[in-house]
Amino acid sequence: MRFILVHGGFHGAWCWDRVVPELEKLGHEAIALDLPGHGERRAERPADFHGRIQPILDALQPGDVLVGHSGGGYDIAVAANHAPEKVGHLVFLAAGLPVEGKTVVEATGGATEHDESGHARAVQLMDDDTGMLRFISMLPDGTMDWTSRDGARDFFYHDCDEATVDWAFSKLSPGISPFPEEKLHLSAFWEAQLPRSYIHCIQDRAKPPAMTAEVVRRLGVEPLTINASHSPFLSRPAELAALFVEAAGMKPLGPLLPR
Repeated sequence: MRFILVHGGFHGAWCWDRVVPELEKLGHEAIALDLPGHGERRAERPADFHGRIQPILDALQPGDVLVGHSGGGYDIAVAANHAPEKVGHLVFLAAGLPVEGKTVVEATGGATEHDESGHARAVQLMDDDTGMLRFISMLPDGTMDWTSRDGARDFFYHDCDEATVDWAFSKLSPGISPFPEEKLHLSAFWEAQLPRSYIHCIQDRAKPPAMTAEVVRRLGVEPLTINASHSPFLSRPAELAALFVEAAGMKPLGPLLPR
């Protein structure tokens, strides 16, 4: 199988560095992407979701398994809407799922504000049940900065060694605000009812449990689990790679729900 690995907010292709060789050991191909605004492409500013997910569409080949971590769940869903015929399976790792007709900010229970011209910008990304938002600063250019090394350790990497925490924090880049004005209409994605699965990180401190339960319900799946933080690609890469292979062979139990 061929896996396309899509990072979440603040991260980049680098976060999969330990997983790619583990998938290769299992006999599979893996490609980790930087989305515009992240990693090696941090200077790029896509205008909309289509621009953001263009690297996924450029890499996607028939039968590929799309893996989205955290905010990357929205990206793989949008990409699948553009090319459902190419997607072999979707794996949502501690990830979000779009709500039909809503912005990503609305889908996560976040908030926006409007300036005098009516332009919207995200001021809160999600329900702050975890307390994580105190470490996120909204910047004037519309990006979001993660402000604390210790906050990153506590919410993303608490089961990693300190050297890994230092390395990962040094690689974080400002995240792109999730296009607070763009309402996602993904009719092809919902209609395709593509094979899909969800991996729940049992020790996750970043994603609220209620949000996880809602995504699992709407995906219509029985989730797989890994006893790890929000970032098992760093703490348990071999186990995660094996779970990706297992997940890619699973079938949903119920329909994919737009809302």
